[in-house]
Amino acid sequence: MNISTDFGPDSGGRVKGLTIVKPLIYGNVARSFGKKREEDGHTHQWTVYVKPYQNEDMSTYVKKIHFKLHESYANPNRVVTKPPFEVTETGWGEFEIVIKIHFHDPTERPVTMYHILKLFQSPILDGEVTTTQIEGKK
Repeated sequence: MNISTDFGPDSGGRVKGLTIVKPLIYGNVARSFGKKREEDGHTHQWTVYVKPYQNEDMSTYVKKIHFKLHESYANPNRVVTKPPFEVTETGWGEFEIVIKIHFHDPTERPVTMYHILKLFQSPILDGEVTTTQIEGKK
């Protein structure tokens, strides 16, 4: 493999013309309690996650993942610094979660994704998985 060492003056050590692509899967799973909990009215336990498409160690390139939950949660800003990159909570409603992936490489800008937390399965969307590709220049 012949990799160019053509660095520009502001390259930050990046190799010109080389792009690395890492496909990721993000989404959530939810489990119903069967009935509303008396103490808080919550009906489900859920987990939102970001994981590699193939079983690789994401921590080699991911520094941390910031999950921003609905503001009704105590400490809605959750930062996970090691695998598994996931947050588990309980609740009763669906809402948008902002997921921001930060990389070890300081020249890579964070990537922001948006995920609608689903508590109830839809026959049309049952089993749907969202995938995204993270591209970085080296």
